[in-house]
Amino acid sequence: MARRVLRIALVHLILILAVLLVGFPLIFALIKATQTGSAVNSANLIPSTHLWDNLLSAWNGAKLGLYIRNSFVVAVGITVLKVVTSALAAMALVYFRIPAKGLLFTLILLTLMLPSDLLVVALFDLVNKLGWANTYQAIILPFAASATGIFLLRQHFMNVPPSLLDAARIDGAGPFRFLFAVLIPLSWNTIGALTLIQFIYGWEQYLWPLIIIRDSSHQVIQVGLKSLIGQASGQTDWGMVMAGTLVAILPPIVMFTLLGRQFSRGFILSESK
Repeated sequence: MARRVLRIALVHLILILAVLLVGFPLIFALIKATQTGSAVNSANLIPSTHLWDNLLSAWNGAKLGLYIRNSFVVAVGITVLKVVTSALAAMALVYFRIPAKGLLFTLILLTLMLPSDLLVVALFDLVNKLGWANTYQAIILPFAASATGIFLLRQHFMNVPPSLLDAARIDGAGPFRFLFAVLIPLSWNTIGALTLIQFIYGWEQYLWPLIIIRDSSHQVIQVGLKSLIGQASGQTDWGMVMAGTLVAILPPIVMFTLLGRQFSRGFILSESK
């Protein structure tokens, strides 16, 4: 009995240490966001009272409101397109008679092995030739499809009872009616998990917007935060940077709070769904 209690206590201690290790950067940023620029560079980890001042400085100095709006437009656009295209592709792979369907699905999965940086030069040339530079579509459309989304929804659709498809055909339902009336209502958890993943992916875009967007009116928050570095006469007010960082991570936290349950349930594939 004593050995079992000791083992449980040890497991809990390891988990607590892991949580502290993962959460320390966020706690550190929160504490430093409350301090003045000079205090941030010290080893002082005692919260101060300058959080609001740093937030105002970051909001006005880096136009965070504009950048957050742009990031929201980009994240929502990428999320909607990826979820829609993933649902359509997954339905086609599961229910349509497509030659070499297995090979096609394998090729889709192989795209996950391609580093996104490998396509930057080709995408840059294509977007410039289309005249999309410095526009929202330049950031959104190159990421309109998702191999991960296709994989998740395909695996889920394969667990939908075939009798539902037969019943829909008897009722004269076409592919889109079957998708919206049967598949989507049975897939809310998986769609919610995919939505959360893709929203965070879209929100964290940095390299591609940095390359393709030169107009600050369309720039995203991740690149906008960089403008806070070295802003004050070549000196960086890290308290202001930390405050801006806290503002930038709020939308993903809100999304995870709203869709956390769907995220945890979305990867459970069973015929009871």
